[in-house]
Amino acid sequence: MAKFEYIALNAKGEETAGTVDAGNRDDASAKLKGMGLFPTQVAPEGQLTAAVKQKAKAAKKRQAKAPKKVTGKIKSKNLMIFTRQLATLIDSGLPLLRGLTVLGNQEPNPILKSTVNSLADSVQTGSTFSESLAQHPKIFNKLYVNMVKAGELGGVLELVLNRLAEYQEKANKLKNKIISAMTYPVIVVLIAVGIVIFLLTYIVPKFTTIFESMVEGGKDAMPPLTKFVIGASDFMKNNIIIILGGGALIVFGGKAYAATKGGRNTLDRLVLKLPLFGSVLLKSAVARFTRTLGTLVTSGVPILQALNITRDTAGNNTVAAAIMKVHDAVKEGESMVAPLNASKIFPPMVISMIEVGEETGQLPEMLLKIADVYDDEVDNSVTALTSMLEPIMIVVLAVIVAVIVLALFQPLITVVTKFQG
Repeated sequence: MAKFEYIALNAKGEETAGTVDAGNRDDASAKLKGMGLFPTQVAPEGQLTAAVKQKAKAAKKRQAKAPKKVTGKIKSKNLMIFTRQLATLIDSGLPLLRGLTVLGNQEPNPILKSTVNSLADSVQTGSTFSESLAQHPKIFNKLYVNMVKAGELGGVLELVLNRLAEYQEKANKLKNKIISAMTYPVIVVLIAVGIVIFLLTYIVPKFTTIFESMVEGGKDAMPPLTKFVIGASDFMKNNIIIILGGGALIVFGGKAYAATKGGRNTLDRLVLKLPLFGSVLLKSAVARFTRTLGTLVTSGVPILQALNITRDTAGNNTVAAAIMKVHDAVKEGESMVAPLNASKIFPPMVISMIEVGEETGQLPEMLLKIADVYDDEVDNSVTALTSMLEPIMIVVLAVIVAVIVLALFQPLITVVTKFQG
């Protein structure tokens, strides 16, 4: 095997240079073609002419200066803005390639910028937009790719991109509502736990020392509530490492359990039955299911393919299993109503509206109406939940602190009373 120097054109029409190991010049050319390159000069190492060598050096410099491809995930908000901007540019009459080039040049996010430039290069070399998107599965999911594909086939790409942007905006809004509902109680619980730990590990031990020296009979003569609080303080102070280790074990063990198929199924089923939060999560799951399916079918994606995509983007295994049964029923030519009813997940109103949509031939429109209704339901439920949790959390925290304070003041009152007597 010998080394051969070469100058070749890549799929983008750019010159590239380098060396390749091969038995002869023909083998070297064949090897380069197999790599997707189109050789213009191939010669044994050291035998290229001075002019060609200069050309090869220039090609290598261009390769070195070319921006490196940046990979990773991007925020849904950035993707939503990109989709809306691209839809606006295409709707204004700008060709797809030109629109991608413009967005790639002005995009501040390095990951999205690299991705958009890659999409432009792929489209320029003859790939369809949907094929180009499919090369970046971490950024563009099946929903995105299939909707764009349907838009390309129907010649309504700008319309589909607008629908995608609207879908992303509403999905993002719904997600933020759920997060806001969960954030408040979590913060209050963390603050409450922090206050209790501080009182039990720092404040109570100081009072305990004082009480033991002032109260006749020591701990045994103290009121029952005081004994209980001091016992809890001693337990926490002596076993703080075990308690923290147990907490960490529960968290990581829960994550490991959730990573298994059985664990994920169990947790997803329990989550929908949680008091207070369960109804909010169920309503958000219904809104996501109906909006995703309605958007796909409206955009021209076949119903069976749309159900598969909806199942993959459900976000909850219990809901996904119900959608799979709907898919199987529709595949056999049956209605969506029976499997939805059998799942015991979807509310009767949703099932009735879907049934009416099937009978009138307006299923996509009905699905989107259901999604709008349940978006409002989630909004109202989150507002009500937050209003309900605020006083509950404050009262619980006040009771815990009051119990600890009362336990500390009881011996003091006893001592002061004896002193006055």
